[in-house]
Amino acid sequence: MKKALVCGAGGFIGGHLVKRLKKEGFWVRAVDLKQNEFTVSQADEFIIGDLTDPLLVQKVLNLRFTEVYQLAADMGGAGYIFSGENDANVMHNSATINLNIANQSVKAGVEKIFYSSSACIYPAYNQLDPENPNCAEDSVYPAAPDSDYGWEKLFSERLFLAYHRNYDLNVRIARFHNIFGPEGTWTGGREKSPAAICRKVAEAQNGGEIEIWGDGKQTRSFLYIDECLEAVRRLMNSEFTGPVNIGSEEMVTINELAQMTIALSGKKLSIRHVDGPLGVRGRRSDNRLIYEKLQWTPSAPLKTGLADTYEWVSQQVMKAGTAEYSNTRAIAV
Repeated sequence: MKKALVCGAGGFIGGHLVKRLKKEGFWVRAVDLKQNEFTVSQADEFIIGDLTDPLLVQKVLNLRFTEVYQLAADMGGAGYIFSGENDANVMHNSATINLNIANQSVKAGVEKIFYSSSACIYPAYNQLDPENPNCAEDSVYPAAPDSDYGWEKLFSERLFLAYHRNYDLNVRIARFHNIFGPEGTWTGGREKSPAAICRKVAEAQNGGEIEIWGDGKQTRSFLYIDECLEAVRRLMNSEFTGPVNIGSEEMVTINELAQMTIALSGKKLSIRHVDGPLGVRGRRSDNRLIYEKLQWTPSAPLKTGLADTYEWVSQQVMKAGTAEYSNTRAIAV
């Protein structure tokens, strides 16, 4: 039986990836600091542990895995990445995890390993124009990521490519562009913009307003989780090392994303712009290379995935509100 290890399986993408691999007949070992928050993992084995510990990495890589997926990282949305308060942890924790896994994968004879990089590695100077950002894979140098999170991702890309050259580690590298969908973080400060906006809209009273950071004219492209996993599996089944973008070319402003979500809710809401961390002015996946190498392109528009995500987030908001109301009554009594 094919064996897969998913590092970071307690997270949003990792949890969905475990489901996909199980459907394809893999025996799956999962590892993370925590279990999935919103669903029961389908992994055959789930190890709770810290991958910055080399002894744990030796333990989880004690089998000859057909495929390893390295998704584990210290990360979050703009409120976490761009505050400046978490830079040391982001760089230390993520880099240590990647150093441990790359080194032990060679020793363990891993057949193939996937590393999830990020669009955050692209130079800030190529993303000043919200209408025409340049995120082609070969535009990454001269390097100038807009965050320490991006710098660490760029370092780790080079780390895995060096292990590929020097130790024949069979690597696949993809740069994710804003992956979203149900069962992801939706509150608490680490959520990405689609989930944050869905939460704000779900919580708002009809006729009220929601807050958007900045002027809302910054642009992004967003890719639904199922599309992401299809691209990842195609990359792993190919002979192409990468790095390659995995994202959507459907670019929207944050204002447009908010208006799309409001329309899905059926509410009448206004938008109030406030100060907040923003990241680059414009970003969109350039999919020319992945189409050339894998003949892959997203199959559905943003609105389709956003509808599923809003429905799920609104259910979480309702559950949280019900629990808060119940706790309030209990205290009052």
